[in-house]
Amino acid sequence: MTRRKLPAVKKNCPYCAAKTEPDYKDVDSLKRYMTDRGRIIGKSRSALCQKHQRRVATAIKRARHLAMLPFTGSPR
Repeated sequence: MTRRKLPAVKKNCPYCAAKTEPDYKDVDSLKRYMTDRGRIIGKSRSALCQKHQRRVATAIKRARHLAMLPFTGSPR
């Protein structure tokens, strides 16, 4: 079974454009970078630069640790 590759998204980092940083307390914006099953979306699909992708991943992990975000998606 082969996996279908998703097309890459054009690189326009919203954090670079707004000159802001991702914050673990801003749960609504962090949910944009997670799948419905709770996985962190990769840099090629999220349109973030490398620096902000790392910081978003850290912010998601901190929010999960404080129970602001779930570790897994909703059960089927």
